[in-house]
Amino acid sequence: ETRAANASNKEINIQWYIPSMAKSSNDTETKVLLLYAYNTKPVKITNIRIFSSMSVFSGHLWIPLARIISLRKKLSNLKEQVEILMQSSKRLSSAVEPTGFLEQSETLKIGPSKKPKMSVAKVYLDEKTEEMAKRCLSEVKEVLCVVPALSSPLTEIPFDVTLQSIASLEDMFDPANGCIITEENLFNWIISLL
Repeated sequence: ETRAANASNKEINIQWYIPSMAKSSNDTETKVLLLYAYNTKPVKITNIRIFSSMSVFSGHLWIPLARIISLRKKLSNLKEQVEILMQSSKRLSSAVEPTGFLEQSETLKIGPSKKPKMSVAKVYLDEKTEEMAKRCLSEVKEVLCVVPALSSPLTEIPFDVTLQSIASLEDMFDPANGCIITEENLFNWIISLL
């Protein structure tokens, strides 16, 4: 029971391993190991010795550390741009309904202080941000794609862009931490690359 694991929904778990001594002598660049495991159906594992499932998968990829750092920076910039677009759209909607802002600020004063949840509302991208997103996601695809010939640049964004989905991608490429991704469209796109 102490080793039991369960996932009530589809999820992918990402972890990074940064080897200190495992670098081979003929490698000129530092590489990190991306470890992933995902399930396509809810799963409960109570005994790891006899567990067998057709809906649980795992694997790994060696990726140059410099590329991960560069990609994470681009995703961070994209997340910042999405936040700016969200703030702009909030300002526009509050200008139309001036009482909405007052009610919101009163609620914030009265309500208990909780960590704000990441927005899962679809963000409508302007042309500049959409191109930025396509470039970032094309690079994500290129990094994760097992068959390099299939990693052509994206012509459209394969999932709804939300602040949560971009934040999850940014977390995914943070070699100091891992992450769990459950957003269905993002989940489906990532596992299609692996």
